[in-house]
Amino acid sequence: MINRTLACGLLVLLSSTAFADDAMRAEFLRETAQRHGVDPAAVEATLSQARYQQSIINAISRPAEAKPWKDYRPIFLTADRIRDGQRFKADHVDALRAVEADTGVPPEMVVSILGVETFYGRITGSFRVLDALYTLGFHYPPRQDFFRSELGHLFALVEEQGLDINEIRGSYAGAMGWGQFIPSSYRAYARDGDGDGRIDLFNSLPDVFASVANYFAEHGWKAGEPIAVRARVEERAAQFEPDGYPPTYTVGFLAEQGIRPPQDMDPETAASIVRLQGAQGEETWMVFDNFYVITRYNRSPLYAMAVMQLAEEIAAGSP
Repeated sequence: MINRTLACGLLVLLSSTAFADDAMRAEFLRETAQRHGVDPAAVEATLSQARYQQSIINAISRPAEAKPWKDYRPIFLTADRIRDGQRFKADHVDALRAVEADTGVPPEMVVSILGVETFYGRITGSFRVLDALYTLGFHYPPRQDFFRSELGHLFALVEEQGLDINEIRGSYAGAMGWGQFIPSSYRAYARDGDGDGRIDLFNSLPDVFASVANYFAEHGWKAGEPIAVRARVEERAAQFEPDGYPPTYTVGFLAEQGIRPPQDMDPETAASIVRLQGAQGEETWMVFDNFYVITRYNRSPLYAMAVMQLAEEIAAGSP
């Protein structure tokens, strides 16, 4: 009797799960057709070729950004990554300077993004983007709405850029190319840097440079402005906890809390603080608008700090 009850319960659960999956799939087809003007029958045919990948669920469940700063920093601030970044910038400095003239984003910042994201194009991801976004969009409840939306953008993107959806490979989260753009960012911010009428973030470095810089510019990058500085902290500052790292305070307000920049700054400058667990103990950083812009690429303050510090190292040893 117990086994029969368990079996019936399992059948009900499986049936309800299958119904939920079918309903979710049907809703996705309708929304994708309405939002992006793609053929729902073609989408359904392609979706039937998507494959669930447990390794993708495993990967998103243990992101590097969950590490403390003392363990995260050594992943990206390595001698090889710094040296290769300096060489890469030197090899492409003219193209990078041209992009800087258009956007205000310095070459070392573009190169640092490529260094952190893909080790200058060497590691662009081995997962089929179709599989990644299908797996996360239909089998990862914490963020499935976001990833289903990205899957819809993927179908629109391949039509716009003439890509083969079955061949595109990227990260476990569906990011693609040298700069690891997700489909919605590819469509919104990527640019044709070489003037050939297509935007190719896999093979065209002019497109890659223009796209990364444009992403920063569109999110409010301020040329010549600071990103973050190590703060001087008074003992009473331990009582102050910011709401987050977006710069919703001012340098003057933070000074009143006992947190000061290492040198004089306009007290009206927008700022916040980030506390990181470094190798020598807690580090307090005063962060500004440009730091927040970097977090639009990846929301982790650890990521933004790694990009900034790698950029500084690249700038220090290259033209």
